[in-house]
Amino acid sequence: MAFLTELRYGVEYVALRLVVFIVRLFPLDRAVKISAATWRKLAPKSKRRHRRALHNLAIAFPDKTPQEREQIALEAWSNLGRVMVETMQLDRILRQPERIEIINPKILERYRGKLGPLICCSLHSGNWELATWPLVAVEAHPAAIYRLVSNPYVDNYLRKQRERLYPGGMFSRGAGRINRMAGLDTARQIGAYLRDGGRIAMLADLYDRRGVEVPFFGHPASSITFPALLARRLGCRLWVGRCIRVGTQSRFKVEMKELKVSFSDDRDADIREITAAIQLQFEQWIREYPEQWMWSNRKWA
Repeated sequence: MAFLTELRYGVEYVALRLVVFIVRLFPLDRAVKISAATWRKLAPKSKRRHRRALHNLAIAFPDKTPQEREQIALEAWSNLGRVMVETMQLDRILRQPERIEIINPKILERYRGKLGPLICCSLHSGNWELATWPLVAVEAHPAAIYRLVSNPYVDNYLRKQRERLYPGGMFSRGAGRINRMAGLDTARQIGAYLRDGGRIAMLADLYDRRGVEVPFFGHPASSITFPALLARRLGCRLWVGRCIRVGTQSRFKVEMKELKVSFSDDRDADIREITAAIQLQFEQWIREYPEQWMWSNRKWA
């Protein structure tokens, strides 16, 4: 059984590297265009995922017609196709810094060299891999929390592609920080990293069955509390960040905002308030560019 698992991992890894090789034969913008068109055509054929996207859109935008919601879903699939190809060519994007505009650089310059521990939450919009680029640009050396891929060869490859975006390292859920302090609980490692003045980036817009219910597009959504809990417990700054795709090519605007961290005698109320503030900001951003958010993900129970 172990041999078959190892064989499967090897085949999956070789297949991934072959796809990456083919994608990188094309200029970046050409590959992005092809992938967007392909995803727009093929992704809706996944009935379950497309139905979920339309269901989520109906919850969020009951005033829009079914045709309008269908159009948003198709545009979202196109965006996801672009992201998939861009993930294979992050090095090319980062070698052309003119592709990424920082909307509000003053917030970063204000804290350059004295930022202290920071948690930055983002959402699956635009190309979310680039949402924390401003922290890299001011040499804040952010780390990231990411979802571990079960195939260790694929996981290692994907992490290496993100090294420049997360020079502080990467923590995987359930596996600890890769290649450092192996065997310790991930949450403890993250806490220690923040106490030492580190900066952590994470995605916080998905459904979390262990979270708290806060409003999202007027409906209760069980949302991740980890950012709020860490910020309150450790006294970290709490920022939210987003990436906006400009047009249909690999050109972006990135923005960061600081949120208030509530401190009172009621810990649970504070965590709920902070979590609600994060989700409210995400909602406002999604309303601006609904076609750039990943509607096929689960958000409501």
